[in-house]
Amino acid sequence: MTTPPTVLFICQHNAGRSQLGAHLLGVIAPDQFIASSGGLKPADEINPVVAESLHEVGADTSTARPRLVTATDLATADVVVTMKPGLQLPGPVRGRLVEWAFPNPEEWNLEGVRAMRDAVGTEVHGLVAELRSSR
Repeated sequence: MTTPPTVLFICQHNAGRSQLGAHLLGVIAPDQFIASSGGLKPADEINPVVAESLHEVGADTSTARPRLVTATDLATADVVVTMKPGLQLPGPVRGRLVEWAFPNPEEWNLEGVRAMRDAVGTEVHGLVAELRSSR
C-alpha cells in the first residue's frame, strides 16, 4: 500500500483560503490525498463564514484550527499550494509549488464566500485531475 500524496494549502492566516482548499480537496477526492493547511500568521479560529460555506458542501470543519506552517511542512509535502502569489514561506518547498491568486475573504458575507468557495473548488478539481494523470 502506498501513502497518498500530501497537498499543503497555505495562506496568511489559515482561517479562510487555505481552509477552503484543504477541506474541498477532502470533499472532491476523499482518501486519495492527504490535505493539510497552514498560515504564516495564523488566526485564532477558522472564519465562521468560511466554515458555514464548507458545511454546505459536506465538509466537516468542527476540528479545524488555524496553525502555523513550518519548514518541515514544506519539506514533506508533495504539493504546496499558496492561495496568494509571493508569500514569504518559512523554508524551501521540496515538492511541487503551485501559486493561486485568491483575495482575503476576512470581511466577506456568505454569498461572497460561496463564490470564492466555488472558484477554489474549480481549481482543486483541476489539480486533482492533473495529479491523478501524473500518478
